[in-house]
Amino acid sequence: MSALPLSGIKILDLTRVLAGPLSAQMLGDLGAEVIKVERPGTGDDARAFGPPYLTDPEGKANNNNSFYLCANRNKKSVTVNVASKEGQEIIRALAKDCDVFMENYKVGDLKRYGLDYESIRAVNPGIIYCSVTGFGQTGPYAPRAGYDAIFQAMGGLMSVTGHMDGEPGAGPMKVGPSIVDYMTGMNTSTGILAALYHRKTTGVGQHVDVCLLDTVIASLSHWAQIYLVNGTTPPRRGTWGNGGMPAGMFRCADGELMLVVGNDGQFARTCEVLGAPELASNPKFLKNNDRVVNGKEIMAIFAGLFLKNTVTHWLEQLEKAGVPCGPVNDFAHVFADPQVKSRGMEVKTEHPFEPQLSLIRNALTFSETPVKDYRAPPLLGEHTREVLGGLGYDEAKIAGLRERGAI
Repeated sequence: MSALPLSGIKILDLTRVLAGPLSAQMLGDLGAEVIKVERPGTGDDARAFGPPYLTDPEGKANNNNSFYLCANRNKKSVTVNVASKEGQEIIRALAKDCDVFMENYKVGDLKRYGLDYESIRAVNPGIIYCSVTGFGQTGPYAPRAGYDAIFQAMGGLMSVTGHMDGEPGAGPMKVGPSIVDYMTGMNTSTGILAALYHRKTTGVGQHVDVCLLDTVIASLSHWAQIYLVNGTTPPRRGTWGNGGMPAGMFRCADGELMLVVGNDGQFARTCEVLGAPELASNPKFLKNNDRVVNGKEIMAIFAGLFLKNTVTHWLEQLEKAGVPCGPVNDFAHVFADPQVKSRGMEVKTEHPFEPQLSLIRNALTFSETPVKDYRAPPLLGEHTREVLGGLGYDEAKIAGLRERGAI
């Protein structure tokens, strides 16, 4: 079996909260050595984002919460005060031996400390320097800070998410998880990998600029393309689908299921399952475009039919008919699902506070270089002595730096 794809790549990670840390985590899963730089005393801002926290064996308050744990496995934690001269010297010394430098400070902040792209490139000409920000390195909003929900709103995602107009609770709605952060993390990983490949073929490093606003707009895909084609923003559709019809969540006698009818053949088979085969030959519903035009009517008809039996009954019959459908699961059902278990989406790792800490596995699967090593997210500053020792700092110097607040 081969080494992991990114074995030998070294990353200095100055990102905090979610988008940047998620990317660094993915690269760490793939074999890169990731050195996470945290603020002495408090660490990554995510550590203070609230409960639940792991239980300290001695019952003490700690900073190992779920928000931090989800994005920081397979890393080494080093505490460095980047606002201090000695801290800046440590960062530059570490960057000299790294392939990638990641940061998500506000535009211009690191220039004050001599840690901007030009300064780091001066000590390491081949560095891949990746900046992850809210609005990017250019444009009138570049200096602004922001979080996921702000970009769901500004980028248009909230405008097309939520209950339909006229329904109770109608209006723009935020997607549950921090989806823009996650997508930005994926884009960040893609950008870094592309830059590494470019350096491999040319020997030239570069500055990679990734931001949440660009990411959310690009992610709107065919929704945004509708606007670009005809100048109209698509209406909010609740759980209704975006192409094939009928598609949406339907209430059954004992719960809910999600159905997506993607073509005319699936529609005819669904009508058979629901005991209403005549619907498939109705001129108003004959072709998918007809069903889109008459969406409210066919959805109302289907809603009445699904109420006549249970979720299990309909799922079994629809699956036999080859119609895409699925239950509306909560997380307990998700991680108990036999497909999810088969895919090993919950992995266990040893943590100082929890011998069998559950994490979500990396979503990539490789035949030759499988990701199997899941090292627990580090305690704050857990690897400071180890990493600084690798730079030649002895115990006395490390102690002095700690006393002066540099680490």
